[in-house]
Amino acid sequence: MNWITDKKKNHQCQLRHNKSDLCGGDVLLLVSCYELITSDIRSLYKASLVIHASNLPKGRGWSPHIWQILEGNNEITVSLLEVEDEIDSGAIWTQKKLQFEGHELLEEIESRLFSIEIDLMDFVIQHFNHATLKQQDNEEPTFYRRRTPEDSRLDPNKSISEQFNLLRVVDSKRFPAFFELFGNRYYITISKDSSSETE
Repeated sequence: MNWITDKKKNHQCQLRHNKSDLCGGDVLLLVSCYELITSDIRSLYKASLVIHASNLPKGRGWSPHIWQILEGNNEITVSLLEVEDEIDSGAIWTQKKLQFEGHELLEEIESRLFSIEIDLMDFVIQHFNHATLKQQDNEEPTFYRRRTPEDSRLDPNKSISEQFNLLRVVDSKRFPAFFELFGNRYYITISKDSSSETE
């Protein structure tokens, strides 16, 4: 990861893929983490932070940017927050807006999100000792469930345009879009003609 390599010039940084490998330090930064980080692990760090793509407390849970795109949203708030026992409930360090135009496919969506995540990771380094925390609003939180392969199902009786947001967010390699018709299941992969990409 280039961010790690760059930051190693002035900081001690480690990339870990499993919580069993965590050994302590100043800050634990969780990006695309699917494991729950318990208080005994968090106690090894001065701060434990997670990046979550929703305007909390709305949209706690799994794959929030994917669910929001399926809901028709093209402006997504990405939050940097403290890790707590209750999922995605911690105080917010900062937030950034992620804007889409509505044509981006999953690879482009993830690339744009990763760019925002890098900005937020830089924010941690720059503001670690003087961050101003904001507690989440007291409004009732909402939660997104974990997505499954079944969530890639298309309805053959609906148009492509009606289901385009689903086609935008499916993982064509691991969980391709599919529909069932005449007793058979058919898989669909989608890619964009690079010559038609907007500038």
